[in-house]
Amino acid sequence: MRVNANSPLFNLAEALAFSALVALYIWRLQAPYKYSWLVFPVWLVAGFLLHRDTPKTVGCRTDNLWAATKQAAWFFVPCILVVSVIGILLGALHRWAEHLLVPKRFFGYMSFCLLQQVALNSYSTNRLLAATKSPARASLISGTIFGALHWPNPVLVPITWIGGTVMSWLFARERNILPLTVFQAILGALVSWAFPVAWHHGMRVGPGFYSFYRGW
Repeated sequence: MRVNANSPLFNLAEALAFSALVALYIWRLQAPYKYSWLVFPVWLVAGFLLHRDTPKTVGCRTDNLWAATKQAAWFFVPCILVVSVIGILLGALHRWAEHLLVPKRFFGYMSFCLLQQVALNSYSTNRLLAATKSPARASLISGTIFGALHWPNPVLVPITWIGGTVMSWLFARERNILPLTVFQAILGALVSWAFPVAWHHGMRVGPGFYSFYRGW
């Protein structure tokens, strides 16, 4: 039987299967199977080729960069200000904002954010848009999955649920992951600084959250 890659059901199944694989990696595969992460680039490339994606459809473009940046700023700038104030109220001024102020750490983290944007939006949100035909529904599903994948971190789960939903919605409107990547890196670095490490355990998720140890 021939599979129709453009059918809503196939696109939904593809997005959910990829998300399940990410969860499996976080909870079961990453520790015992060192190179199991290699399945992700293979899966993503195969998916992009199957759906004949282009740089524009996956959001790697510059023709609408200014419009996408302005659109994203309406959400991210207030969030950055709020997280900064929260950090001050929680006594973060005595902590070194390493992920934000050390270029090597920041650009390394931004590279990770780019990978997340490719998985969250270039792949999953695109598949969910094809499945639901609704930016609102696709964004809510994508954001909910994104938040769930950060379980059991009590800081990251609500932040990534809201952020993932909004980023998916912004992507659906402008199809550009570049400003989303930069803003996500800035906001994530601020979250790491603003909230006590005892709360977010070094921004870890999955079993790593429970095994986190600061050396106290």
